[in-house]
Amino acid sequence: MATLEIKNLHAAVAEEGGETILRGVDLEVNSGEIHALMGPNGSGKSTTAKIIAGHPAYEVTDGEVLLHIEEDEFEGIDVDDDQLTWNLLELEPNERAALGIFLGFQYPAEIEGVTMVNFLRTALNAKLEEREELFEDEDAEDAEDDDEAGYDTSPMEGNMDDGAVGVAEFQELLAEKMELLDMDEKFAHRYLNAGFSGGEKKQNEVLQAAILEPSIAVLDEIDSGLDIDRLQDVSDGINALRDEQGTGILQITHYQRILDYVEPDHVHVMLDGQIAKSGDASLAEELEDKGYDWVREEVYEAA
Repeated sequence: MATLEIKNLHAAVAEEGGETILRGVDLEVNSGEIHALMGPNGSGKSTTAKIIAGHPAYEVTDGEVLLHIEEDEFEGIDVDDDQLTWNLLELEPNERAALGIFLGFQYPAEIEGVTMVNFLRTALNAKLEEREELFEDEDAEDAEDDDEAGYDTSPMEGNMDDGAVGVAEFQELLAEKMELLDMDEKFAHRYLNAGFSGGEKKQNEVLQAAILEPSIAVLDEIDSGLDIDRLQDVSDGINALRDEQGTGILQITHYQRILDYVEPDHVHVMLDGQIAKSGDASLAEELEDKGYDWVREEVYEAA
């Protein structure tokens, strides 16, 4: 089990005179929980997601983003007492991913010439390799003299059978995950997102999370642009991530409709770069009926 803890997070666009976007975000997400983060455009939802993952377009000016893990969090890896809490702001995006953070994109990139199966296996092996390096003896790390940040391989380089998970083993894993998500296996042999519909791209994001098995998955408006059938498919996948893998979900959305299929344990409303109100699933229904103005009025009256 892991816990993502965001404490008093302030952030701005990373440029001279960049606009301040986050103004003291406090949020805690545990493995096995689904949190819905809602709010109007420009409130800071996607910025929060990108900062968790380590996007360089934003500068954190105050606060912390911590990941707390347990001693037995990763199979085959001994976690020392001083490795139970990690400050994600001190880590590269690939290191955060290795510790169990996943970001599902609102607009996934298309990559011609790289099949889904090759991409996914390369990503899994890169994550496992990075994780081993993070938990190596500190003296061994110092000896490496801080090699270049990032992964040593890409989906278009290296031997097909390099890595901890070989081709045959990965094929079995992929089949298992695609069955879990009720996906056609032919899907995996297409080029990464190339020619995919919007719904297929979002299903692919869920498949990636199923393969990488993150402790915490941040899904940035994964419901946008989906028709009712694809919304149901994607929702079933999100529920499987929580129910079958124990993943904690931070579901960023504008609309209550996905929450008809993915029932959240907690709902948070973000306004003006802060969490203005939190509640249970009924809060999302109230927002659907009333919009966000009543929350803003409530907050200003309390201030």
